[in-house]
Amino acid sequence: MTAIQALFLRGVKLLRSLPETDPALEARLLLFKAAGLAEREFVTHPESLVSARVERRFLKLVDSRRARIPLAYLLGEKEFRSLPFLVPPGVFIPRPETEILIERAISLAPKRGGIIVDIGTGSGNIAVSLAKSLPLAEIVAVDISSRALRAARANAGRQSVTNVIFVRGDLFAGLQRLGLQSGVDLVVSNPPYVAEGEWRKLEPEIREFEPKRALVPGPTGLEFIRRLVKGAPAFLKKGGWLAFEIGYDQSERIPALLGSGWTDISIFPDLSGIPRIVAARRD
Repeated sequence: MTAIQALFLRGVKLLRSLPETDPALEARLLLFKAAGLAEREFVTHPESLVSARVERRFLKLVDSRRARIPLAYLLGEKEFRSLPFLVPPGVFIPRPETEILIERAISLAPKRGGIIVDIGTGSGNIAVSLAKSLPLAEIVAVDISSRALRAARANAGRQSVTNVIFVRGDLFAGLQRLGLQSGVDLVVSNPPYVAEGEWRKLEPEIREFEPKRALVPGPTGLEFIRRLVKGAPAFLKKGGWLAFEIGYDQSERIPALLGSGWTDISIFPDLSGIPRIVAARRD
């Protein structure tokens, strides 16, 4: 048998070859996963021995990570706004930048009640986060992927939110049967916005393992956003808001893409100062 600390240090050494990685953090998280350890036990009893089975499980996880499988898929979850979200393989992994979209959406939503639609909900991180912050709101989470919707439902249950309903469909198609035409206060989305040419340049963790459909809408990266902007007015109330995330180089094209019918157009930066979140009010 091997001591926890020795196994951890072995994992750190093996993970040092990965680019842009914190090997100590990842080794610790993978060890917790393999051994069922808690942080306190790891810190207070580093000399404790683990079984050969745990050691094999840990080293297998480390090998998978070295093969560039995303850490979130190996752990089975990703933290978002300090909440753990289940993220099975094939479901888009939440990004920290999207937390800014949540903050903006909360500021735009009605203070009491209201209807909010999350287009392309993925793991449900946006819908569930909004549901927890706005318990009086009705949240409708839409995705074309049945796999994503299963994960989103599981995350809603895990976070004990009951004010979210899930709809399968492509953009707004699933909303028509709910009778939400001209009845929505806020449409929010983290859409696919990576251009086809950029996809080939992305790191292997994304390019080889995450669902391409959740990231790449077409050659320019703006195809989904165009459809989002075109379809939203039929469901938004007069004066309702549309808020969505954009790529690092897309902000200059947004005003022309929105065109007429929108007022109070604003673009907000992420924590790196990159224009990231668009908000616009329907005329």
